Amino acid sequence: MKTPLVLAAALLLSLGAQAQEKVRFQTDWVASGEHAAYYGAWSKGIWAQEGLDITITRGYGSGDTAAKVGAGAADFGVSDMGAVLTGRARANLPVKTIATVYTYSPHSLFVLKSSGITSFKGLEGKKIGITPGNSHKLYFPKVAARSGTDASKIVWVNMDGGAMGTQLFTKNIDAAPFYSIHHYYQNKAAQKAGQEIVVLPFVKTGFAIYTASLIASDKMLQERPETVKKFLRGARRSFEWARDNQVEACKMHVQRIPEVDLDDCLNSLKATLEFVFNDYQQKNGFGAVTTERLAETWKVVADAQELDPKWNPAQAIDTRFLPVK
Repeated sequence: MKTPLVLAAALLLSLGAQAQEKVRFQTDWVASGEHAAYYGAWSKGIWAQEGLDITITRGYGSGDTAAKVGAGAADFGVSDMGAVLTGRARANLPVKTIATVYTYSPHSLFVLKSSGITSFKGLEGKKIGITPGNSHKLYFPKVAARSGTDASKIVWVNMDGGAMGTQLFTKNIDAAPFYSIHHYYQNKAAQKAGQEIVVLPFVKTGFAIYTASLIASDKMLQERPETVKKFLRGARRSFEWARDNQVEACKMHVQRIPEVDLDDCLNSLKATLEFVFNDYQQKNGFGAVTTERLAETWKVVADAQELDPKWNPAQAIDTRFLPVK
């Protein structure tokens, strides 16, 4: 026979379980060390401490994640802000950025050293792999213009994001779109294939724009504002914990995603954190969006996608639920 104390403890556990709100969170890409803050914090229990029973799944490009969040297939997501702005401006996609993650652009193209390609212009007449809605293609016309490259001479080849590196190493494509923070583990894989990766960073053409951001649907923002607050508190705590406990974060990430090597995770996470915690973040706070940088981001996106430069990008932003700085 159970004692009153045992029954009370069981009741508390039951109430605690009921209090956990289920949410679905989709990232923007394959679950590399770039995402260790999310997956590691999931194992650490940080999301649960905020009252969220979170499930995290990998993404297939920013456009895909934004579309799924807008359709209600995911509650929250990671998407390049350019994809959110474009979706909102072009098709009134019911999705908004609720926090910035990367305060400036890590976009780049990876090429093989053996290809002899050393600049964007060297890609004319070449094939670049891409996933549907990928923000690299969104921005490339602007990069091409700034680097004296004829974008019309580029051939884009659609493929699954997980196959991108292999397709590059086997020379089925000449370049692959990756954030620069993925260089370590991709180059390690390239070396096993007897190759070496050269990085062509977009930032060298002057890209001081927002990129990865956390997103939610209009419906979520309207109907579940407290859930949004919990999610954003968890996100900030996740990144701060990962910054201060990088080895632990990566060990827990690898527990969730065992195909990721620990050293790959550590190098990717370290590079990632430089885009999250920097002078901009210290001045403005985690996730903040400033009028000036948003305007510059929209200028680049609108120009690249031939959208109305006078459209107000603030229509795709809602940062009112961010934790206090």
